[in-house]
Amino acid sequence: MQKKIKSAYRITKILLVGQTPPPYGGQAIMQQEALAGKYKNIKFIHAPMAFSKDMDEVGKFKLTKLFHLIYVICNIIFLKFRHKIKILYYPPAGPHKIPVYRDMAILISVRWLFNKTVFHFHAGGVSKLYKKLTVLERFFFKKAYFYPDLSIILSEKNPEDGQFFKTKKNAIIPYGIYDHFPKYKNLKPEKKEPPVLLYVGAIRKSKGVLIFLEALSQLKTEKIPFYAKFMGKFESENFKNKVYAFIQSHNLKDHIEFIGVKKGDDKWDVFYKSDILCFPSFFNSETFGLVALEAMQFELPVVATLWRGIPSVVKDKKSGFLVPVKESCALKEKIKLLLYDEKLRKKMGQCGREIFIEEFTLEKYWNNLENIFRNVDEITSTNRHIDWG
Repeated sequence: MQKKIKSAYRITKILLVGQTPPPYGGQAIMQQEALAGKYKNIKFIHAPMAFSKDMDEVGKFKLTKLFHLIYVICNIIFLKFRHKIKILYYPPAGPHKIPVYRDMAILISVRWLFNKTVFHFHAGGVSKLYKKLTVLERFFFKKAYFYPDLSIILSEKNPEDGQFFKTKKNAIIPYGIYDHFPKYKNLKPEKKEPPVLLYVGAIRKSKGVLIFLEALSQLKTEKIPFYAKFMGKFESENFKNKVYAFIQSHNLKDHIEFIGVKKGDDKWDVFYKSDILCFPSFFNSETFGLVALEAMQFELPVVATLWRGIPSVVKDKKSGFLVPVKESCALKEKIKLLLYDEKLRKKMGQCGREIFIEEFTLEKYWNNLENIFRNVDEITSTNRHIDWG
C-alpha cells in the first residue's frame, strides 16, 4: 500500500532548455511562465539560454554566442546527472539557419543522454528549411531533430513540424497568460478621441508593419480620425529609416507614436488606454500571436491576419476581424468599421475577454503542461492525437 501511495505522488523531473526574458518575445515569456507554474506532480529544472539580449540580436551570429553554446551544452549535461532527469524539453528554432545550427549542436550533443525528448514548437516552420540545406547539413539536421517522443504545437493551423520529424506523438497546447485586467476594470476609463490603435511586437516588415502603415495612410486620405501607437523595438536601423521615410512622405507624423518596449504595469497601462489591437503579421516563425491574448484580456477587439495559429485565438466577426495577409485595403476597412462603431468595439472586446477566460488562462496552460508531462510515458506509447485546447 505504501508503495502505491508513493508512486501516485512521484515527481517527474523535466529539463527545460530555453531563454527567458530578456528579450521580451512570446517564446521567452511563455518559458518563464512555464517555470513559474504551480505543479503537484512535475518539476521543471531550467537550463537557461541567453544567446540574445535584445530582439535585434535574434538569429544573428556573434562570437560570444559560440562560447555560450559550449556553456549551454555543458550545463545541460551537468543538470541531467545532478538531478537524474530523464526528459529533455526543448524549443526548436524557427526556419533560420544560425539558430538551427545552434539547435543541431545542442541536440546532437545531449539528446542521447535522455530517455524522452519533447519538442515545444513556440516558433514554427523549421521543417521548411530542410529542402534548402546541403546534403551534409541534412545529415546533421536529421540527427538533431528526427524521432522526438512528443511534439507540442500551439494550434492545429501551425506547420506540421512534428510530423515531418516523425514524432511519436503530437499534442496541441494553446498558450495561457496571467489575467492583468481585474486591477483596471473598476477604473474610470478615459474618453479618447480619436480612438487609439495599438501595435505590439518587434517592429519588422514580416510582422506587417508596412502594411499597417499603408492602411493608416488610406484612413488619413479618407479623413478618418485615428491615433496609432507602436509598442516594441525596431528590428534594425535600416528598417527604422524605411518606416520613418514612409511616415514623412505620407504626412502621418501627427497620427503615430513609437513608445518603445514597455514592461510590467507600464505595458498593461498602454493596453488599458487603447481601443483596438492591430496585428497584421505574416512572420515566418509565427505560431499563435500571444499579443492577441494580451489584448483580449483587456477587452480590445483585434484586427489580425489569417496566418498560422492566429485564427485559433481571434474569432472572426466575434472578437475581432481576420483579413488576408499583405492586404492593406482589407485591413483598413475592418479598422474603419471599428473606429466608427463604438458599440461594435465594446461588443467584440467583451466577447474576446469571455474567450480568454474560457480558453486561455495561465492556470489552464499550467494544468495542460502538468497533465502531458505527468503522463508522458503513457502518451508516447499510444496512438492517440492529443488536443489539450
